[in-house]
Amino acid sequence: MPLTLRFLRGHRRRKTPRRWILPDHSGPAAGRGGQWPALGLSVMLAAATAIATAPAASADSAPADPSDPASPVTVTADSLPTAQIDGVVWQQTIIGDTVYAVGKFATARPPGAAPGSQTTPRKNIVAFSLSTGQLVTGFAASLNAQALAVTRSPDGKRLYVGGDFTNVNGTAVKRAVALNPKTGAVIPGWAPAMSATVKAISATNDVVYLGGSFSAVGSTGRSKLAAVRATDGGLLPWKPVAAGGSVNALVLSPDRTKLVAGGSFTTLNGSSEPGFGLGAVDAVSGKSLPAPVNSVVRNAGRDAAITSLSSDGTSWYGTAYISISKGGTGNLEGSFAANWSDLDIKWIDDCRGDSYSIFGNNTAVYKAGHSHDCSKINGFPEVTPKAWHRALAYSKAATGTMTRTSTRLPSFVGEPIPTLLVWYPDMDTGTATGQNQGPWAVTGNNNYIVMGGEFRNVNQRGQQGLARFAVSTIAPNKEGPRSSSTATNPELTSTSAGKVKVRWQSNWDRDNSRLTYKLYRDGVLIKTLAASSRFWYRPMLEYVDSVPPGTNHSYRVVVADIFGNSRASATVSLTAK
Repeated sequence: MPLTLRFLRGHRRRKTPRRWILPDHSGPAAGRGGQWPALGLSVMLAAATAIATAPAASADSAPADPSDPASPVTVTADSLPTAQIDGVVWQQTIIGDTVYAVGKFATARPPGAAPGSQTTPRKNIVAFSLSTGQLVTGFAASLNAQALAVTRSPDGKRLYVGGDFTNVNGTAVKRAVALNPKTGAVIPGWAPAMSATVKAISATNDVVYLGGSFSAVGSTGRSKLAAVRATDGGLLPWKPVAAGGSVNALVLSPDRTKLVAGGSFTTLNGSSEPGFGLGAVDAVSGKSLPAPVNSVVRNAGRDAAITSLSSDGTSWYGTAYISISKGGTGNLEGSFAANWSDLDIKWIDDCRGDSYSIFGNNTAVYKAGHSHDCSKINGFPEVTPKAWHRALAYSKAATGTMTRTSTRLPSFVGEPIPTLLVWYPDMDTGTATGQNQGPWAVTGNNNYIVMGGEFRNVNQRGQQGLARFAVSTIAPNKEGPRSSSTATNPELTSTSAGKVKVRWQSNWDRDNSRLTYKLYRDGVLIKTLAASSRFWYRPMLEYVDSVPPGTNHSYRVVVADIFGNSRASATVSLTAK
């Protein structure tokens, strides 16, 4: 791939700090020689459905040890009934029990309603209940063009929206507006005149920071970044300069002293390191701050960028994209976590496939994108034909170190990596943008995760543009073992007198890694086993049964997850030697 010298110059590859040198979890069964001693059954990789490295942790919606940093609890993969839209959602924010989603769409409809039926006008902004998924009918703002950014004031009294629009509820505005979060009414007296698109907003109760592709606020020049008063929208003297591309994302440190910007810009305050698509500035003066993260993650220019930023109050996170076919000047298609303390890398998710949005709650980190190869972080491999996984989850902690090199992009060997968790809801692509994408945005809280985008189905059921997922104490927990009985029917052999070897391929589950297998002979339970699996790692399991020589017996395997969802194989018979 023709990476330019502009990108490669000065790009350092540092040695991994001592604090990140953690045990290597590669190898079958975490280095146990392919055996699961506690179970007493041999484990072999299944042809065409497994990779050479077995996953090390059992991280899912009900992990065995939630206190283990490598196996935190996730929400379940159950898609909850949620209001729908007829276009694309670009971003979301939450105030209390209300989710506000913005994008480009014309109507909303109830959960389960088919496209075009039971519609309610909702032009480019919609509100729905986080806990029920139902449309919030009292909020009815209307924008005359797409919205790209939405955030709340810390006190929850204002909703700030940015985008391409110039009219809201019949009131003329210039691409930014403050709304009453209860009614959607325009809050008068706050009307910064942005010269072009607003793509990012971050707010305190006193100051609102804006990023995008604009060059002025009113008649005063501002290069892609600006700050205005929260009270009246008056322009503040804060004026860092982003050049060479737009600002796509902003995130403010918990102490409100640092603002991180991400986008396609190639310099920030005249510097390209930090400043190549990613940089930090003082929240008061606008002066650049040291940001070692930009010596590791470098995506900027016409065909590469940082696509989103977010914070969980302790760490901050980002996502990135590259158009490799167009020679984009970038090195990351996945996501990353960084520390607020020193603005340095915490971990790198080097999954291949562009990433668009990221959110961390108290246990895990969730990502929207279209990853197709996570083998660099010991996850699923590339397959042919290519398969995309559009909703993923990661550990908050770094749990290992990158050891695998890349053949297509600069490598992150030596950098810390997270664990890819077992959370694989199925989200398809839509047609609203013409970009063949599914989810574009993710947010939530400690109980719920909300995805927004242009997808039309979730887990093969109609659910357009918006989706909710919840922790197991709230969710129905109906996502169980996925593979059909045909794919997991036992194979029987008898090579010695009175011995029957029963062998079968393990199943997999969208949100539980550790499944329980019950083996029945002639309708009677004879063995219970447990084993971990993923959709790409399904080890062969076996049990040697002792029976009287020359007798005929039938065998059946029933697999279940921790919530009791089960699937049974066919019954297979054999006469023992």
